[in-house]
Amino acid sequence: MRAFFRLVAVTVMVFGIAGCTSIPYYAQSLEGHVTIMTARQDVAKLIENPSTSEELRKRMEDARAIRQFAIDELGLPDNRSYRSYVDIGRDAVTWAVFAAPELSLVPRTWCVPVYGCVPYRGYFSREKAVEFARELQGQGLDVYIGGVTAYSTLGWSSDPLLSTMFAQGETDLAAVVFHELAHQRVYTAGDSEFNEAFAVAVETTGVRRWLRAAGDTAGLRRYEADRKRRAEFIALVSRTREELARIYAGSGSVDEKRDAKAKVIDRLRARYRQVRDGRWRGFRGYDGWFDAPINNAKLAAVSVYSDQVDEFIRLFDLCSGDYTRFYASVQYLGRLDKAGRFDALQLANRCYDEPA
Repeated sequence: MRAFFRLVAVTVMVFGIAGCTSIPYYAQSLEGHVTIMTARQDVAKLIENPSTSEELRKRMEDARAIRQFAIDELGLPDNRSYRSYVDIGRDAVTWAVFAAPELSLVPRTWCVPVYGCVPYRGYFSREKAVEFARELQGQGLDVYIGGVTAYSTLGWSSDPLLSTMFAQGETDLAAVVFHELAHQRVYTAGDSEFNEAFAVAVETTGVRRWLRAAGDTAGLRRYEADRKRRAEFIALVSRTREELARIYAGSGSVDEKRDAKAKVIDRLRARYRQVRDGRWRGFRGYDGWFDAPINNAKLAAVSVYSDQVDEFIRLFDLCSGDYTRFYASVQYLGRLDKAGRFDALQLANRCYDEPA
């Protein structure tokens, strides 16, 4: 499975200190970000440098073409982001810590300057992420740590390409770049579900358009097959969340709810194996996710990146596939209160780029 949280876009960053108890956390964010920024190499110079390896040169050429496509065809920001490169020498750039109560699917949130409240905390050190996770577990919370392959400063700095963004190939690189630039195009503080679903919609429609423009019909078939599997994975998780929500809202004792929770998670794994060995013909790309512990935090983390994606893609279609109109519509929705934007998105029957 491609790292699901390669799409975590806003690792809490650098722009302000919110209380003395947060100083160590902000310090590690600032240090990690500055370390990456000081190691940047210009993409154009890497391509021109005769000492650059052929493999790295090809990656940089691909990345430059993807970056230009994002500007020309998707209306994404034309700035210095993703015009430099850093080899960070590890599999993840940050680690996101998610938490939820033992008998609730509502994720814990942390409020920070610029970004509003988000359902995770990001760390440039895996050890620090594990340390924080253990602290949360000590409070009786379910905890999940997800490795992140890219993050965004929303245009506050010139975000570089990272070696982690190239791990899954050219199509995945395009997906990450389109996704992260979408956050720079429209961002609504304090609504991670809205922001992430919007960025996934830009990523999805953008990759389709990019593959079609390249005439890569085989690549497009692979991408659509991957999306179909991901949709089925999300459907499995959503069904489990619905079952757990009923249990948590019920009248059983704590012990009874714990026992029922364990059985529901066992059923989730069984359903996955049935899908994997049936419709997926043995595709095992999600085995790692299911083989590892599953809890409320892990289930909630999936929902942040998936629950409203179909609605955003429908809105994109209502805007006739015009990115300028689509972005204007999303900006309009972002100005509504959270409940209002959710309802407007769910009930949309027109593009919101102009007054009704």
